[in-house]
Amino acid sequence: MPTIAPIVIKRLNESNFHDADKCDGSFVIDSELVLSANEGKIYYEIVSVEPYKKRYVPDKDRNLRTYIDSPRGAVYLAYIEDRVCGQMILSWNWNNFALIEDLEVDVDFRRQGVGRGLIEQAKVWGRAMGLAGVTLETQNNNVSACAFYEQSGFVLCGFDSNLYRGMNSDTTEIALYWYYFFKDDELLVSEP
Repeated sequence: MPTIAPIVIKRLNESNFHDADKCDGSFVIDSELVLSANEGKIYYEIVSVEPYKKRYVPDKDRNLRTYIDSPRGAVYLAYIEDRVCGQMILSWNWNNFALIEDLEVDVDFRRQGVGRGLIEQAKVWGRAMGLAGVTLETQNNNVSACAFYEQSGFVLCGFDSNLYRGMNSDTTEIALYWYYFFKDDELLVSEP
């Protein structure tokens, strides 16, 4: 069995800035979540769709340098054997949660623990800031990401079927809001 090299996570700074935005975060969509809500809880089923490839393009106006040494945000890069394999952008959200603005794992490094390492780093950062937990938004057609967040302890707490309509009036994508609550962590640790 081949040995998997350790994952090293580093905060973005001037010396590694050249590694930012180097991940190929593309993914294949072959299913989507169909949502329903009942008595304040959100449920979903997974249905197959005609497969297609999707890739998010970084916002050309975003300036990752503003996160360097910022007290209210951070960018973390994940490395395996000095190759960038993941990136996460975090900020202190208005609702006292650490907001994962963007999380990408390079297509060549998936299923090696990179995403898990970045999620754990978000939790460490959020706790150090004294925040209530971690939140993020993804879409109903990114089923593998949704399954990953759920496995990481996140709870689906909301959705918005109109969020993306300003960019594409014909879209069927639904924004999903996931939360990880630090108080739930404490309950798990304190239970016998």
